Amino acid sequence: MGKPVNLNRFRKQKARAEKSARADQNAVLHGLPKAAIARAKAQSDLEAKRLDAAKRYENDSD
Repeated sequence: MGKPVNLNRFRKQKARAEKSARADQNAVLHGLPKAAIARAKAQSDLEAKRLDAAKRYENDSD
């Protein structure tokens, strides 16, 4: 005979799995959070400034 199953625990696990799947689906649909987008833009701006500064110093030696 099988081991008894706690139905409340089973329902909670099923609900957690569905909620996690829905969250993953929403993350794909809506993309990155606004803060992550702003952070990535700030980092790319900083890298562009560094590159421009390096180009200016490189051209000054000519």
